[in-house]
Amino acid sequence: MESGPIVIVGAGQGGLQVAASLRQAGYEGELTLIGNEPGLPYQRPPLSKAYMQDGNPGALKLRAAEFYDKQQIRYLPETSVTAIDRDDGRIATTSGELDFGHLILATGASNLRPPIPGLDRTLDLRTLADADKLRERATGDRRFAVIGGGFIGLEFAAVASKFGLDVVVAEAAPRLMARAVSPQMSELFLKKHRDLGSTVLLGDPVSAIDDRGIALVGGTHLEADEILLAAGVRPNTVLAEAAGLDCANGVTVDAQLLTSDPRISALGDCACFPDSRSGLRIRLESVQAATDHARHIAARLTGKQPDPYNALPWFWSDQADYKLQIAGLAQPDDRAEAVDEHVVFRFDAEDRLTAVETVNNARVHMRTRKLLAGGETVGPDTARDLLS
Repeated sequence: MESGPIVIVGAGQGGLQVAASLRQAGYEGELTLIGNEPGLPYQRPPLSKAYMQDGNPGALKLRAAEFYDKQQIRYLPETSVTAIDRDDGRIATTSGELDFGHLILATGASNLRPPIPGLDRTLDLRTLADADKLRERATGDRRFAVIGGGFIGLEFAAVASKFGLDVVVAEAAPRLMARAVSPQMSELFLKKHRDLGSTVLLGDPVSAIDDRGIALVGGTHLEADEILLAAGVRPNTVLAEAAGLDCANGVTVDAQLLTSDPRISALGDCACFPDSRSGLRIRLESVQAATDHARHIAARLTGKQPDPYNALPWFWSDQADYKLQIAGLAQPDDRAEAVDEHVVFRFDAEDRLTAVETVNNARVHMRTRKLLAGGETVGPDTARDLLS
């Protein structure tokens, strides 16, 4: 068991989960959790959905204040880590220096800032402060333009349409959520958003932003009072890179989620890890992956010697009355087969089931997670049993 002290950089869901799991697994050493935002750690997924509607910050808190005292977790909000001294096992922060026996990087990701003139006029939706600012603007007869047709942009667009706001979504790719779902599912959600009243434009990137709205490469100009930038994210690796850790599309970790330094682990959105199913190195922007990573690291540091990390990825997105759920992880070239109006199977080149996409079908989603988590190869015939 790690004797500590253990320091966790990043107080998102993964950072807090590893602290809680360490205590649950019996770690009794010094434990410090560092976050750069004010207030207690909170959930991010509701920011683009429920919080846009109810504005209740209390519902976002992951744990009450008493939890940190009771679990003897030293929580440092509004604190940034500025450097890692790997030789001496020490980090520099805006609140002073801290020694570590093991360091866990849970630094997450930041919004991608594409090189578009006028980008300083846009709003973000990544933090609670971002969400509060956006809620203030999402009133009256304001016209919104959303740059990006991924999960975050579309979740906001659905809420804004419910508010009665005029919404236009500009997606550079030829279809919605192209990195995450099949063409069939993209088409289903395109119809949903257009039925909600949103204007959705595809395959025409934004070329500039001005006081009147956004201009597209194809020459179209769209009038907008407010503009939300939701064009993807990039992993926060500056700290790890400066410390000399291996990084490539995130902080590179092995199957035990260890970085190139055995005294440093990484988890969640910032970690690029080997996928046991595909054999590829992947990085997941998923609360569930961050939570699973955290539990795995806590088990290892408390002497459980877990098997290589192999938790099944799964994702969800709520857009209006559609709950999209994805069990498994498909590659872009995987074959997509729509087997029901709201169910799409994905198969790799060897006809093995890699993922199942569902809308408002929790039963098939949960059955898929159970089936794929078993690790057995699932062919088309067995996959169809999921519908029975």
